[in-house]
Amino acid sequence: MEDANLCNESLFERFYRAHVKALRNFLLYKFGNTEQAEDCTQEAFIKLWQNCGQVTPEKAKSFLYTVANNLNLNQIAHQKVVLTYAQKANVSSATSESPHYIMEEEEFKTRLLSAIENLNETQRVAFLMHRIDGKKYHEIAEELNISVKAVEKRIHLALEELRKKFSNFR
Repeated sequence: MEDANLCNESLFERFYRAHVKALRNFLLYKFGNTEQAEDCTQEAFIKLWQNCGQVTPEKAKSFLYTVANNLNLNQIAHQKVVLTYAQKANVSSATSESPHYIMEEEEFKTRLLSAIENLNETQRVAFLMHRIDGKKYHEIAEELNISVKAVEKRIHLALEELRKKFSNFR
């Protein structure tokens, strides 16, 4: 099993390419800061490389997510979670829609971002991994190290909260 060692550069590079985007997105959804997500993703891979002899390929993904999560928690213990990537994407373009429609759309976007931001962390992470990344429940469960039923419940509760916030929005 020595050839299946993450200290092998080509194996490590394949592992990196297979997991870097998902890890960065996980951190982005969880903590809401693109720069921190990218920094922690890189730092987590550095720590994995530094410990490549002690971490088996089977445990590498779990190790990576644990390290990245801990790094980010340490960095932002005092900060409020904000989904800045969504705000950056809010670029208005010329449109033939009425000003009233555009204003309502902007109000809806603002309220939706706020509602998502105010979900508890576990619901928000599962919801965004499913709706933004398009991950299936079993993939989310594997990444978060929880059961598929727990993922279902988190997404269900997130949707219930969002429905409450928008039940009277017209």
